[in-house]
Amino acid sequence: MSNTLRIIPIGGLGEVGKNMMAIEYDHKVLVIDAGLMFPESDMLGIDYIFPDFPYLLDRDDLDLLAILITHGHEDHCGALTHVLEKLPTSPPVYATRLTGGLLEVKLKAAKLFGQVRLHIFEAGDLLRFGPFTVEPFHQAHSIPDSVGFGITTPAGLIIHTGDFKFDYTPTDGHPPDFAKLAEFGGRGVLALMSDSTNALRAGWTPSESAIDEGFERVFRGAAGRIIVATFASHISRIQQAANAARRHGRKVAVTGFSMVENLKMATRLGYLNLPPDLVIPLDQVGSLPPDKILILSTGTQGEPSAVLSRLAQGRHQQLKIERGDTVIMSAHVIPGNEEMVGRTVNRLIQRGADVYYDPIEQVHVSGHPSVDELKLMLNLVRPKYFIPIHGELRQLTQHARIAEKVGIPRENIAVVENGTPVEFTDGKMTIGERLPGGYVFVDGAGVGDVGPTVLHDREHLGRDGFVLAIVTLDAESGDLLLAPELISRGFVYMPDAEDLFAGARDRILQIISDDGQSTRKKQAERIEAALEKFFRQETGRRPMVFVHLNAV
Repeated sequence: MSNTLRIIPIGGLGEVGKNMMAIEYDHKVLVIDAGLMFPESDMLGIDYIFPDFPYLLDRDDLDLLAILITHGHEDHCGALTHVLEKLPTSPPVYATRLTGGLLEVKLKAAKLFGQVRLHIFEAGDLLRFGPFTVEPFHQAHSIPDSVGFGITTPAGLIIHTGDFKFDYTPTDGHPPDFAKLAEFGGRGVLALMSDSTNALRAGWTPSESAIDEGFERVFRGAAGRIIVATFASHISRIQQAANAARRHGRKVAVTGFSMVENLKMATRLGYLNLPPDLVIPLDQVGSLPPDKILILSTGTQGEPSAVLSRLAQGRHQQLKIERGDTVIMSAHVIPGNEEMVGRTVNRLIQRGADVYYDPIEQVHVSGHPSVDELKLMLNLVRPKYFIPIHGELRQLTQHARIAEKVGIPRENIAVVENGTPVEFTDGKMTIGERLPGGYVFVDGAGVGDVGPTVLHDREHLGRDGFVLAIVTLDAESGDLLLAPELISRGFVYMPDAEDLFAGARDRILQIISDDGQSTRKKQAERIEAALEKFFRQETGRRPMVFVHLNAV
């Protein structure tokens, strides 16, 4: 194995989000990104998810040299603090200047700042880690300071694109580094790992600058307050919204802890240009005419605790949606969040807001490459082998088809999911056996204490509710001392179901009288089974049944 290069996807392959990749040679490991994922609609109560990585935790022979972050979006860096807390020793973290600033905010919130070695690099620097030489190169994306990595290993040169698109007119004025990509191609690339998010979208992804025109149309027609919702890390989009506010004589107020903290950081580092007279405290919004106000908020994914959801439900402490407000949702809907986002939009409209989102108006464009850009990347780099990354299986598979069309043989393409290592030995690629891994769920302050069994119980409770039977027996004789008490939630409305619960009590009485000599545990199990069967027969529903036998 000493001369074998291993690429191990820990997250982000076969799903959208929680991107994390390990690169191993001679027991030395680099990790690229540590992202989180938003929960799917059936993951009740879950705030977000980050990758499980027993591969790194259970291998005492591995030396984790560094964690490299491609850019500041949550699906690439949002799980970093959790990853660092789980690792037995804290490796150094490398990021560009803006990404480092965003990470600093997270590390401070997690009380890890000062304990983690955070190194700042620039595109064009040369980074050396054991057998790896890393060349970060600039990528255009929907956030400044995004990079990909060219990694020279003893087995050959590999490229990790990170998230990108070929934007000739990016809002930060820094187009992608075409020359570096072509130079990599001239050297000879063993393997390319490339973003697959938009592999199903034909053509070319529009430039970020197209959003300025969409904002202009909406701002021009808005008579009341404007609320622009976007990701707190979406620094370029925040600048575009602020520029539009300035052109139309509006002051900018900011709500949401992460949004406030990121704006402070990005302004301090020079990535945001917000004149002091443009920004006002949130509590001054009511003192200005509605047509002079822009509010920046979070919540484009329908997250229950985010600002936009609280506004939609009338639960925000300082603001409420008023008739005539205009809401701009400037972000794409992450797969799995469609239902929550749709519900939020409907509630905003019910409260009198005009809501704009793509494709109704071009207030958002994707930050990922469409088919023609994927072809261009493949032709610039001309890799021997190809591994599509960042996407669900359908997107990875389509990206593989695109690679075939530009001349990469099918046998040189590895479509793999999380945990499946791709190995290179003597210039040849093999696909290994899938390694253990999975999800770590974050629910409130709990990290990893909720698993599939708990989620299944939540789904069951949410669908059919529960019934609790309290049965009080004489400790010596086993006779029933009190009439069985039944408590129900989420199953039926008890005052209207007296006959149903009378029948349930009869079943309990019958079991106690027929089975008085059994153990308490056995009696409880028989009562539970009998009530489950009875409720299913009578109502067609399957509530969870709990029995408490109280011997006094």
